[in-house]
Amino acid sequence: MPLFLARAFCLRFGFCFVIFSLMKPKVLITGGAGFIGSHIADLLIKKGYPVVIVDNLSRGSKKNVNKKAKFYQVDIISPRLKRIFAQEKPEIVIHEAAQINVRDSVTDPKKDARINVSGSISLFQTAGKAKVKKIIYASSGGAIYGEPRKLPVKEDHPISPLCPYGASKCSAELYLKCFASLFGFKYVVLRYSNVFGPRQDPKGEAGVISIFIDKFLQGEAPVIFGDGKQTRDFIFVQDVALANYLALLYRESGIFNIGSGKEVSVLEIYNSLKKILNSPVKAKFGPKVEGEVRRIYLDVSLAKKKLGFKPKVNFKDGLERTINWVKSSYG
Repeated sequence: MPLFLARAFCLRFGFCFVIFSLMKPKVLITGGAGFIGSHIADLLIKKGYPVVIVDNLSRGSKKNVNKKAKFYQVDIISPRLKRIFAQEKPEIVIHEAAQINVRDSVTDPKKDARINVSGSISLFQTAGKAKVKKIIYASSGGAIYGEPRKLPVKEDHPISPLCPYGASKCSAELYLKCFASLFGFKYVVLRYSNVFGPRQDPKGEAGVISIFIDKFLQGEAPVIFGDGKQTRDFIFVQDVALANYLALLYRESGIFNIGSGKEVSVLEIYNSLKKILNSPVKAKFGPKVEGEVRRIYLDVSLAKKKLGFKPKVNFKDGLERTINWVKSSYG
């Protein structure tokens, strides 16, 4: 029964209108089987939202998919995406699917653009034609700004990416704003700092914390690229999920930095993990990675003011939770 007919029926017979008025909008999450997307799905389902996940499983895992979510193994560029929107009729889209590796973007910029730019354009256009009410887009709070002119970095800092990954993420932001104007939906861009936590692939090429933990536990030397004094803003994945939930509730459009607002060096990460794990393993040093910034951390005051966002998990607790997850992943 269509929703408007159901409401009319309830009004006529004097019951159950309150049930329909409290129904929460359906949310479609791209990349929902991945590291960040799966945590967002878990939180929204806990909050009572119906969730649809679209993921091609190139990086995500079926075991990350919440059992209460509806799952489609589909690429966002696939023509099947239109049928999914027609069938599921989501009101909100959270776009997490992406190529995330800076080094890969340098060696294969066309692939990076195909996924992060062309894939995003396809999704935004399909969502707009399906009359979604809002799109929440996961952007980068590091790669798009380039080498900061001033720290901490605010949202109005000049966009000056040093790598193709940063260029692709800020390009998708512009396309999102364009399609929002064309189709009339609201949008929120969340510029993440360096996210870490459970479900981040410790065997991957992105995510220094999970990679270092894996190396320590295997008795192998972690590789520090450059001198290790480069800094990043690290935020726990469940705090990022919270930011997405708050963005879903936000009634306007906007762009927000999402991070801890604190600066941590790679050497500090190494030393902290070495101490927590009581490991004798010493690091190796490799060449500097081209396209990576030297120092960056984010000003998150706008997200705090507008969204009510405030990270809940401190860095040490986040490290310990991530260590426990990596240990458990060994079985």
